[in-house]
Amino acid sequence: MEKNKVAVTLGPGNIVIQDMPYPKLQKGGAILRNKLCGVCGTDKHTYRGETTQFAGTNLEYTIQFPLHQGHEAFSIIEEIDEEGSKTLSYDHEELHVGDRVTFSPVIVCGSCFWCRHASWYTWCEGEGRGVYGNNGGIINGDHAPDEIYGAFSRFMTIRPGSYLFKLPDELPDELACLVEIMTVTYVFDTAMNTNSFHMDGLPFGATVVIQGAGPIGLAHVIKARMLGVKTIIVTDKSEYKLKLAKEFGADYTLNVTTTEEKDRIDFVKSRTRGLGADVVVECTGVPAVVSEGLEYLRKCGTYLEPGMFAEVGNSSINMHKVCSKNLRIIGMTENALPGYRATMDMMVKHLNDFPWLKYFTHRFPQDQINEAVKFSMTDDCNKVLIEPWK
Repeated sequence: MEKNKVAVTLGPGNIVIQDMPYPKLQKGGAILRNKLCGVCGTDKHTYRGETTQFAGTNLEYTIQFPLHQGHEAFSIIEEIDEEGSKTLSYDHEELHVGDRVTFSPVIVCGSCFWCRHASWYTWCEGEGRGVYGNNGGIINGDHAPDEIYGAFSRFMTIRPGSYLFKLPDELPDELACLVEIMTVTYVFDTAMNTNSFHMDGLPFGATVVIQGAGPIGLAHVIKARMLGVKTIIVTDKSEYKLKLAKEFGADYTLNVTTTEEKDRIDFVKSRTRGLGADVVVECTGVPAVVSEGLEYLRKCGTYLEPGMFAEVGNSSINMHKVCSKNLRIIGMTENALPGYRATMDMMVKHLNDFPWLKYFTHRFPQDQINEAVKFSMTDDCNKVLIEPWK
């Protein structure tokens, strides 16, 4: 049996590679061989010691160490039992050894209130809930040495209650690592379906401002261009990232270190006949940017918040302005499960419309994982990939 080189996060800023047993195949489960895995924003938060997640909800918890990280994966099914081959695919496709897959990070119980009433989202609050690559894979639980729940490792365990997604043949291997991220942009679909007031949501010919040009921000640039958004404006402090945003379809970029807030607000209004943007998307993970983002919006504008997954502090908001402009603020956490297949199909449809592989700017072998995570936090990269098998 091949050795399993496992990435184990012992604490903030400390990931080690350990030899551990090959995972045990569980009834209704599978074993994945992980080929590539992206460094997610949550991985960076944990590495920095920002370990509180889902604050203010029944799921609020603090990351416990040690844990296995990594969930933006391109993987191959190494083993799968008969039950798992029929139940693990969210799209009800039969799965087999050798299939190329990615997965939803959240393991659901299938029976709690949220699993029954909002099964299209991974809002599970049941006892069987788990999260791959986060808190050791099982919230408030323990696992055996042959249960590996992070994709920075060579082999990992897939438990019953998980959702695998078979990759289309046309989708390159690397883009599997982008599927989960692009599924986060399902928040745009939410905006499109929001029409309580006239001019609500994301109308055809809209102007969108995206705050932050990192991996999540760039994914929203791609999705906005796919959806036919007329004007895309991106803000960031990194010229490297702003240049990349232009290559993926941003019409205008604003460097927040060389411009003033008033000038940025005036610029947005100058490109919208003095009205303001239809939609603003926060992708920085920095609470201080929210108040400025709300200033970009027109009356009945929509502010989308998919960027602050960890507890990093409060935002200062003048709620009178939210009221007086009839603004709508929409939070987005976890993944909309129906978005995975739609996302992969949309990516295949647009394979020739974006320089997709430029999204992945750097690769590191597994034994350089600390350097990789540190580098992913700099201004000189976009998505950083870990190669467990290099």
